Amino acid sequence: MERAAQTILLLILFTHFGAAQNAAKTGGGEFPVGVILDLGTLVGKIARTSIQMALEDFYAAHKNYNTKLVLHIRDSRSNNVQAASAALDLLNNHNVQVIIGPQKSSQASFVSDLGNKTQVPVISFTATSPSISSVSLPYFVRATLSDSAQVNGIASLIKAYGWRQVVPIYEDTDYGKGIIPYLIDALQEIDTRVPYRSVIPLSASSEQITLELYKLMTMQTRVFLVHMSSALASKVFTKAKEVGMMNKGFVWIMTDGITNIIDSLNSSVVEAMDGALGIKFYVPKSEELDRFTVKWNRNFQKDNPNDPPLKLSIFGLWGYDTIWAVAQAVETVWINNRTSFQKPAVPRISTSMDILGTSAYGPELLKTILQNKFRGLSGYFDLSDRQLQVSTFQIINVIGKEWRKIGFWTSENEISQQLNHGKADYRNQSISDLNSVIWPGKSTEIPRGWEIPVSGKKLQVGVHRSMCPEFMTNEKNPITGTTKASGFSVDIFEEAVKRLPYALPYEYVAFDDNNDTGRSGYNDFVYQVYLKKYDIAIGDITISSNRTSYVDFTLPYTESGVAMVVPLRNSSNKKPSILLQPLKRDLWFSSSLLVIYTGVVVWLLEFLGSKTNARRPTAGKLGITAFFSLFGDKDRVERVLSRIVLIVWVFCFLLLGSAYTANLTTMLTIQQLTSNVTDFHALQKSGEHGGYRNGSYVADLLEQLGFDKSKIKSYNSRYEIEIALSMGSKNGGIAAYVHEVPYLKLFLAEHSQGYTMVGPLYKTAGFGFALPKGSPLLGDISKAILDIVEGETIIQIGNKWSVPHEKYSNVLRASVPDQLTTDRFKAPFMLSVVVSTSALLIAVIIYLHEKKNKLMTNIQGDQNKDGIEVNYKTQDGNKRGRIEENDQLEAGRDQNDQKQEETSSAVIYRSEKILTSRVIPISSSACY
Repeated sequence: MERAAQTILLLILFTHFGAAQNAAKTGGGEFPVGVILDLGTLVGKIARTSIQMALEDFYAAHKNYNTKLVLHIRDSRSNNVQAASAALDLLNNHNVQVIIGPQKSSQASFVSDLGNKTQVPVISFTATSPSISSVSLPYFVRATLSDSAQVNGIASLIKAYGWRQVVPIYEDTDYGKGIIPYLIDALQEIDTRVPYRSVIPLSASSEQITLELYKLMTMQTRVFLVHMSSALASKVFTKAKEVGMMNKGFVWIMTDGITNIIDSLNSSVVEAMDGALGIKFYVPKSEELDRFTVKWNRNFQKDNPNDPPLKLSIFGLWGYDTIWAVAQAVETVWINNRTSFQKPAVPRISTSMDILGTSAYGPELLKTILQNKFRGLSGYFDLSDRQLQVSTFQIINVIGKEWRKIGFWTSENEISQQLNHGKADYRNQSISDLNSVIWPGKSTEIPRGWEIPVSGKKLQVGVHRSMCPEFMTNEKNPITGTTKASGFSVDIFEEAVKRLPYALPYEYVAFDDNNDTGRSGYNDFVYQVYLKKYDIAIGDITISSNRTSYVDFTLPYTESGVAMVVPLRNSSNKKPSILLQPLKRDLWFSSSLLVIYTGVVVWLLEFLGSKTNARRPTAGKLGITAFFSLFGDKDRVERVLSRIVLIVWVFCFLLLGSAYTANLTTMLTIQQLTSNVTDFHALQKSGEHGGYRNGSYVADLLEQLGFDKSKIKSYNSRYEIEIALSMGSKNGGIAAYVHEVPYLKLFLAEHSQGYTMVGPLYKTAGFGFALPKGSPLLGDISKAILDIVEGETIIQIGNKWSVPHEKYSNVLRASVPDQLTTDRFKAPFMLSVVVSTSALLIAVIIYLHEKKNKLMTNIQGDQNKDGIEVNYKTQDGNKRGRIEENDQLEAGRDQNDQKQEETSSAVIYRSEKILTSRVIPISSSACY
């Protein structure tokens, strides 16, 4: 429809301008360029001054160029028809080769159709709507960023603060609506919902805007994303301040369509935006930009002497760089003396569309513009993708009448406080990557992003009658009409609400189930949340996969799983064969072989060692095999190798004996305490009846597992179930009671004697509370439930309602243990065999070596016997010779001694004689 309307409009305009058709040619080096702007708007005024300065600066810097752009500026007056009319005038009457503009996205769509037919490039530096695509409009070039370029930055900002719901407020135009699909996709990637879209017409009055804002105040969401023109945004923020929506708790985020010209807005409007955040295109600073800004301020005052001073915006810089890109491309492709337009032959009856020519320069000029890349005042100017490439955004915070930067966003690094070239971990973006923010109401506390409206209704909490009153029951006051609920689930919910960091007023709403506590009743109860009848549904609601398709669940507050309650049997197996059951036959056989082999090895080790044990009778040898001592009594085991073998064997024996004892004990205990029903499959195989509580979904579960419907019985109370279990399946009762673990715990709390719980045999997620998809309450209530479950409060609440809280209280896994096999003892058995065999081989080697040495010793003894006798004879002869020599020596020594004695005697005789002759005279003299 929109396309058809454009075609009809163009036909009318073509007919209107047909009379003005001429065949003028461009002369000399002049190159006609059309410019279409909304000259009455801020952006239009800023852009016109920038474009005129760009033309002047370019040819002042390129005086030797042969071409010169001639600008034909037209005012579209913010009207689509006027913009199309201006384009036809420029094409037909001025033969323009390029059209710069128009300003609005809706206008660009009309004018680009003309550009496609005439092959005239249409370059807009203000039409940002993603709905205009170069795929369908190949001659349209966007010398600015598409609005879709900023949605990832907005999503990163929302993710950093953890907001789960956002309400976009946008104008009802192509510009306003074009960003929404891309925004929704970006928010879905961070698990943020859009519960409502506020669409405001351009012509909306102050009263209409006020009514829409009041409507937003009645909702829970407090995060608003504003995407609209600056004129409409000024009205919205002014009214939002008046109605109290710029106070504490609110969050306002502005797109770059507003923030890029925020410096040119009225100071009262900026003050009304106090506390808002925004995404703003980042322009790198440079001396050239500073000089241009000073010059631009002077020129703007000359062009608009009656207007208040405005500040240069990014749109003015993009307009400036666009003129430079076009002027450079024109110089490249210019050909003198060539007709600007190739016009077809005009039929007798025709419209202006029939005689509208095509540009001879269009295709080549478009190609050259797309290839031209340079560093401009706005930054790196590259239109190779038919639009500017995604660059850097600033995240700003409006404070009073000014704004300040709190961070940056780039496609490479996501959110950061400062620009850097390193790769950041975008998965862990948080508010720590931003500077502090002053929020609406001069608050420094980060808003939650949602509130329970003070003037709105209380939180509607759905309640029902549980199949077990301990979990939930409710009654309605006949006088006041209010509903009162009580039970384990109700106390959990009320305790969770108390732990929330904010007040949460609520009221109970009873589910009108006509006393239906069956499966359909529970499903219908949860479905009321999806229908928005309840804000939350509480009770013993099982979290299941099919329900999560239309509601969200909190964390579970009970244990999960489906199990069975079975009667206990007091029967023990008194058969002697029970002693053989812990081990399988193969293990009995292999262990016996190991005993025999070990005994034989020990005997051989003792035998090869020539010990006393090896010479004992057979009974003694068997005694060594059966009884031994490792650390004493050497009469039994004497060799070291034998002791090593026996140590390893004892290790294996201890392992086998411990396992045997444990298995036998378990077999005797289990068989005394449980029945033959150990799991679902055993119940199904036995052909016995199973029972369930009416209203439980386990009936569907049993049918899915292949149970015969005739073998499944339903009961309405725990008393009926207890009677059925006591009767047994053969007497018209049941062999097992199948239900969810929390319900079975209640049953066992009342009938703890004679019953036990088997399981859980089937896993479930447990009980939880149901909320609408994307509810902002989900995270806070789940956290509160987690705190309750991890503390002592859950025990206190459970004791109050006789709901056991122990994990699987009174539960036995009623299954007979498997018999032990050889595979489980393969490693120790192999170790024993290897050690025994190795010891035997070592003993044989030692035995052979000793025997060989003994044999060699005997042979050497025989060979040396004769030599020994000869030696003995020689030694005797020598001995006799030495005796004779000794006798002769002794005789000589005797003769010498005799001679010495004779000589001494003679000497003595002579001495005495001399002395005698001398003594006599002396004596005579003396006497005288």
